[in-house]
Order: sequence, then structure tokens, then C-alpha cells
Amino acid sequence: MKKRDLAARARGIKIVLMDVDGVLTDGKMYYIPGRGGGMVEFKAFHALDGIGLRLLNNFGIRTGVITGRESPGTEERAAQLGMTYSYLGFLSKLTPMEEILSAEGLKPSQLAYIGDDWTDIPLLRRAGLACAPANALPEVKAASHFTARKEGGLGAVREVCDLILSAQGRMKEIMKCVETAHWPSPAKPPMKIVRYSERKRAAAGGTGKSRAGKGKGR
Repeated sequence: MKKRDLAARARGIKIVLMDVDGVLTDGKMYYIPGRGGGMVEFKAFHALDGIGLRLLNNFGIRTGVITGRESPGTEERAAQLGMTYSYLGFLSKLTPMEEILSAEGLKPSQLAYIGDDWTDIPLLRRAGLACAPANALPEVKAASHFTARKEGGLGAVREVCDLILSAQGRMKEIMKCVETAHWPSPAKPPMKIVRYSERKRAAAGGTGKSRAGKGKGR
């Protein structure tokens, strides 16, 4: 896609949603023994991506994750970055996307989505700005408007953040904030956490419910 057309899409973005494994991480999952004798999963996230996502939040662009795995590490990282939405355990991601857009009062054209695997393609085809890391599957890249030079977990998300901020004319303002260390802090609600397992239990008559957790600072 031509840079001019890409910038036009990026100018209208109000929210950025993304997959986690292979996008915010390099896709690897590590397991170590936990205190209770079971195994504990942990992931590695990149600081460049974190700064980019915090910048989006600073300038009023909401962020969130929709992932097929329920992970405390993902919840914690999303909270640290001031995300508004954390949908965990959703292999089918269309319903979360539709719920989020409805809650925000936004159109698909105002959504940027970042994904790397087949389960992300339905969202990429609907998003106003569809993005993929360099390590994404060929079919995912074909469904995207923008493919990052870097791989997931190594700064791909930051490229998308910079693309949006640049297209929306924020770079001079960001550099000024860097010099003064004074950043805008738009009002935003606590992070909404939705776990598929809890929603499934609730639908079956159980007691599991979605919960909202307050995001942490930088």
C-alpha cells in the first residue's frame, strides 16, 4: 500500500487492538516450577512496544488485547501499559472486537488491529488499519495494509504505534514532552478484563463473572 493511503487510514484510528503471542511477544512460552508444585508460564515483552502503547494512551488512543490464552502475565502487562481492554482465552475474536467497538461507540474503520496467525484474519479484514509483524504467516500479511520490519516481541507493535502517531501529527508534541517530561493524561476507565472461562461458566449458570481491574502506571 502507498504511504499516502496508509497514512490516511492511520489518521482515523481511535483504538488499537492486538493479539499477544507472536505480536507482543516472540511467540515462545516458557514454563518453570511454581511454589505449589505445578508449572508456571511466563512470557517476555519488549520495552519499545511498551513505550509506544503508553504514548497512544497519552494521546487519547485506547488499546487492548484479544488473545486465545488466559495468562496472568498478559493481564499484568496490559495493566502496566494502561490498556482499556483485556480479553483472554478467546480463540474466536470477532465477538470481543464487536463488543469493544460497541462500548467505545466506534466504527471498524477507526480500529487498528495487529495479528500474526489465521485466527486474526477475520479482524484484520474488518479493521481500518490491519497490521502484521514481520514473522506473521503469509496469509496474515496478505490480509494486512501494513507489515512491520520487525518481528513480534521485538518492536513490531512500536512500528504501528509510531505510524499512527506520525499520521496524526503528534511527533513534534511527543518530542516536546520528552524534553519537559510532562505528558498529557486523558481520562480513561479502569481496564476491563474478560476471561473466556469465566464467561463460559456464567453462561452455564455458574458464578464466574468478568471483572474490571484498575490499570497500573508506567
